[in-house]
Amino acid sequence: MKLSSIFKSALMSTLLVSSALQAKSVYIATTAIVEHPALDAVRDGVKQVLNDNGYSGDKLKFTYESAQGKPDIASQIARKLVGDKPDIIVAIATPSAQSAATATKTIPIVFSAVTDPLAAKLVPKLEQPGGNVTGLSDMANLKEHFTLIKKFIPNLKTIGIPYNPGEANAVSMLDSAKEVAKEMGIKIVEAAAPKSSDVMIAAKQLVGKVDAIYCPIDNTIISAVESVVKVGIDAQVPVFAGDTGTVERGAIAAVGYNYFDLGRQTGDIVVRILKGEKPGSIDVKMAKGTDLYVNPKMAKRMGIEIPKAVLEKATKIIK
Repeated sequence: MKLSSIFKSALMSTLLVSSALQAKSVYIATTAIVEHPALDAVRDGVKQVLNDNGYSGDKLKFTYESAQGKPDIASQIARKLVGDKPDIIVAIATPSAQSAATATKTIPIVFSAVTDPLAAKLVPKLEQPGGNVTGLSDMANLKEHFTLIKKFIPNLKTIGIPYNPGEANAVSMLDSAKEVAKEMGIKIVEAAAPKSSDVMIAAKQLVGKVDAIYCPIDNTIISAVESVVKVGIDAQVPVFAGDTGTVERGAIAAVGYNYFDLGRQTGDIVVRILKGEKPGSIDVKMAKGTDLYVNPKMAKRMGIEIPKAVLEKATKIIK
């Protein structure tokens, strides 16, 4: 056989393989512990990146299931998804990621919106974690968050934090908050809310004990954050947040991530796996980019003014 014929044959085989890969439909199964704007935005960002990379229409099966804030349902969903045999499971928030990681050691898992993947025991290390799990951490810059609150309340002495003691993500955040606050001369007062229905009770427990309430990136708290906002208005205690989406729902201000962008960053990892990389060889990424949202209307309702310097730096002012 002539060299040119061998070359043509090899080229034809390559084109056929490439065409087959391009035509292949992929199945991405997504799940989250609860539905709320931040986590929904992550899901939408992932799908957008898939579409941008040619995975759309009949080339993409994209499903989503919410555990409605219940870890036992998250476990049921994870087991069901494993049985469905998707190409990749995208698990949004710590409980859903833990459930997926427990349910399978073979199907690639990409987690997102997980504050501390090491404490959650999702991966043994952040660089080339090995196994079938990798993803994106949204570890908050708590010092930056508390500094923002001090701009509103210069004599800030105490911050109240409602949290779910049953969520590893929330416990890790609280421990970090106490360390950061101590360095800044601030006392943290905690209030436990194991379920969404407990959030208002927890917020009320903080009234009279704190100068401000901080709603962390805790799925239980965020799912019922309107309850905290109501307490803040009624008791005239300013409410701040760890994510910008919560400002649109009533918190006064937050410096935090754009969760749609986090979804896009997560989607980039998903695409890398679809193109042949192993999850265990991909470093766990730290979320990038921050926005400053302020809500003047809610600040007024909680009896506080937004400093001019903060307004001038805001990337979005909620009307």
